[in-house]
Amino acid sequence: MAHDGHDHDHDHDHGHGHSHSHGHSHEHGHDHEHGHGHEHEHGPGHPHHDHDHEHGHEHGHEHHHHHPHGHDHAAPGVAAEHKARAPVHVSAFVVTCSDSRDAARDESGRVLREGLEAAGHQVAGAVVVKDDAEAIRGALEQARAAGARAVLFNGGTGIGRRDTTVETLRALFEKELPGFGEIFRMLSYRQIGSAAMMSRATAGTYQGMILFALPGSPQAVRLALDALILPELGHAVRELTR
Repeated sequence: MAHDGHDHDHDHDHGHGHSHSHGHSHEHGHDHEHGHGHEHEHGPGHPHHDHDHEHGHEHGHEHHHHHPHGHDHAAPGVAAEHKARAPVHVSAFVVTCSDSRDAARDESGRVLREGLEAAGHQVAGAVVVKDDAEAIRGALEQARAAGARAVLFNGGTGIGRRDTTVETLRALFEKELPGFGEIFRMLSYRQIGSAAMMSRATAGTYQGMILFALPGSPQAVRLALDALILPELGHAVRELTR
């Protein structure tokens, strides 16, 4: 059976998404009314990183640089506007690629379905297929016929002989999103160490859909879903239609 670099039993939950809110509020209010009253307010400081292994590490670096000297940075506003226009509800399809799992034992598929629905998205369908190219392409056609805009594959991203999900999807990608795999492996490394390099998780676009190829372990799919997919799913689908 293929191990995607995440099929390791860890007592702690792998759903890290570290939220370091570095609120740098540099207000250099040089008050010249009373002489040399230099007020340096460094906001709330740099809070320590709370590593809560029960609830997961939320790792979204939010750097709020507030400069009251009139230096207005437009980029955050643009990103916020894009997300504001993004669809709140996305039709998604879940595909489990495995030679050993069936629907009754598809824990990772269940994690994906429940996570998507809890976030307000619609699950248009879910299937378990063998880890071979023809079956994977067939599942993708099912997803397209069901009107899915996002297809989440899990399994087959390791380096085993039977791991073919990545090769199959890459041959279909119109545009690949290498950043998804890069950031996922970075976050995964913080959880499981060097074994994270064994995962070839990736994402890309195909015929108006965004496809995610995830490892097969429940911990890995929970990490990818919570830290990367759910925060950007609506935004990504909106970008596909531009």
